[in-house]
Amino acid sequence: MAYLFTSESVSEGHPDKVADQISDALIDNFLAFDKDSKVACETLVTTGQVILAGEVKSHTYLDVQKIARDTINKIGYTKGEYMFDGNSCGVLSAIHEQSDDINRGVDRASKEQQGAGDQGMMFGYATNETENFMPLALDLSHRILIELAELRRENKTIPYLRPDSKSQVTIEYSDDNIPQRIDAIVVSTQHDDFADDDTMLAKIRKDIVDILIPRVVAKLPENIQALFNNDIKYHINPTGKFVIGGPHGDTGLTGRKIIVDTYGGKGAHGGGAFSGKDPSKVDRSAAYATRHIAKNLVAAGVADEVLVQVSYAIGVVEPMGIFINTYGTCPFNMTDGEIANIVSNIFDMRPYAIEERLKLRAPIYSETAAYGHMGRKNETVTKTFSQPNGETTTLDVELFTWEKLDYVDKVKGAFGL
Repeated sequence: MAYLFTSESVSEGHPDKVADQISDALIDNFLAFDKDSKVACETLVTTGQVILAGEVKSHTYLDVQKIARDTINKIGYTKGEYMFDGNSCGVLSAIHEQSDDINRGVDRASKEQQGAGDQGMMFGYATNETENFMPLALDLSHRILIELAELRRENKTIPYLRPDSKSQVTIEYSDDNIPQRIDAIVVSTQHDDFADDDTMLAKIRKDIVDILIPRVVAKLPENIQALFNNDIKYHINPTGKFVIGGPHGDTGLTGRKIIVDTYGGKGAHGGGAFSGKDPSKVDRSAAYATRHIAKNLVAAGVADEVLVQVSYAIGVVEPMGIFINTYGTCPFNMTDGEIANIVSNIFDMRPYAIEERLKLRAPIYSETAAYGHMGRKNETVTKTFSQPNGETTTLDVELFTWEKLDYVDKVKGAFGL
């Protein structure tokens, strides 16, 4: 019997994502001037206020207030009527030195012997149902909000949009797990106030269905376009009004959108957030590494769908173990345990090896903090950072290295494909 599966996304203006972006902007600035920085930074945003807290070990000094304000303004909170804007909000910093008890388990005389920054388990997932090997419902949810943000910044066809928004897509699958059609789409977008509520709701619904969705569909592959139909159930701003939003509407915290950040409820999640953590924290680095493994396994033809788990003990170099689940989609006669053994010989999962393989000690994290950490475009960009003393640095950095299919040939060779 066919079944329905749903995933959601939230925009860069969602309060939790505002917090994530501030935390990751701090990470990038620390790494830009001291690549060995150890940082765990949490952010809270609410009406007219930003609170920064966390632990740092670094040789650089930053103007954290300016970084927070610049991030908020870039997102689009630039007007006093939003009750939260980058130029006027208060910024309180409670960042202090990293605990020596934690650091002693990470830093070693030999970098290759770097211990894991924490205990825990991390998961990576990939499926061949989309070109970027991501679950379709989540991929579409992200695309809807990315396009909505583009419309907001254009400020032409839909001029009343504000930064906060959410989306959700429900897809019908066949018994053999093939997407059949889109059943429902939910979009809630913050907006300017209207004189008449009924006129407002009708206008927003029409603009989302007639302007936003066609722009999203036009950028999709033909096989995904075919899933859109005239019977989709649209729920547009279902509460009827969404003027009060962002950090004024809800308090935002770093790390509260871990399912949006990963696979939309497909696969699994180890529970650790990403944003605000330098790559010595395996919550982040190993989650990227397991995605890299899963994507290369699926691209190489080892399975149509793969879940990879790795686990660590704090301060210990080698992982506790690697687990593989192919959901019965491996086309040749090999158990998941046998696949895991081969994988452990292909990919070095020591923390330092992950950092080196994926080039994680670079300021690459601001781009991850909205619209998902996985399934994104691998590209090289140029960034410039400034310190309070006027010193600047310009760096070419490679984004989303864990999305590269650079191990496909190695995987095929190991599996005889």
